[in-house]
Amino acid sequence: MIEDIKSEAEQKMKKSIEALGSAFNKIRTGRAHPSILDSVMVNYYGQETPVKQVASVNVEDNRTLAISPWDKSMVPVIEKAIMASDLGLNPTTSGDLIRLPMPMLTQETRKEMVKQAKADAENARVSVRNARRDANNMIKDLLKEKDISEDDERRGEDEIQKLTDRYIAEIEKVLKTKEEDLMEV
Repeated sequence: MIEDIKSEAEQKMKKSIEALGSAFNKIRTGRAHPSILDSVMVNYYGQETPVKQVASVNVEDNRTLAISPWDKSMVPVIEKAIMASDLGLNPTTSGDLIRLPMPMLTQETRKEMVKQAKADAENARVSVRNARRDANNMIKDLLKEKDISEDDERRGEDEIQKLTDRYIAEIEKVLKTKEEDLMEV
């Protein structure tokens, strides 16, 4: 029973890390990376579709993405979707190729993005701690119903705490990497 609770808590913690990763992908670093466009959706024959599914997205150079739609009629649609997104990017089109230059980040912008990254990391930490709390409550319920002993309860809570510590450390590591990435000129 405790193993089931532990694995469920671990799944929730993993999802928190994944959510943090996708939140960090939306924070641009000034370098071109295809994952920046993960959140951009286009209307493709009445269906909301990610840009990556209607075009090839490649890094042309350090500061430019090249987007080549498979259906040439999608060029203006993709262009509009990028401009409407909250990424603050301005695409330029030449024929059937869309270039997406990454503007240089000012020091002030970098600091704002680091603040955003820290806020996203804190949300992930809270999510991990909530998973710990839920797991510990389930263990306490098992003890109340006399399904487990007090020793099992302590052991289970210790294992959940070790799991929590491991995921919090992983969040810190990911945040540190993102901060260094953002502050790199």
